[in-house]
Amino acid sequence: MYTMITIILLSPHDLLKHIAKSAKAKRLSLNLSQQSLADRSMVSLGVIKKFEYTGKISLESLLKLALVLDALNEFGELFKAKPISAYHSLDELLKQKPRQRGRK
Repeated sequence: MYTMITIILLSPHDLLKHIAKSAKAKRLSLNLSQQSLADRSMVSLGVIKKFEYTGKISLESLLKLALVLDALNEFGELFKAKPISAYHSLDELLKQKPRQRGRK
């Protein structure tokens, strides 16, 4: 069995546009107009239009849209910690302490 690995090398700007394009495609696949998405998500129509055109949106509004578009769970994986299986030894795992603050 072959596993395909996809690596996306996008700039932040390109990623914004990609997310906006994907959200629009999902909206259309659910047969929702921009206005009905605005009504269901409590995000203004103007914000949705700007998002679909430029990719710019606040995190809170993006999460509201994701909830309506059934994509909210993906955000839970965004800053996921390193899995235990990624450590090479038990000693390495036990040495890990959660950081309390950054150095720089």
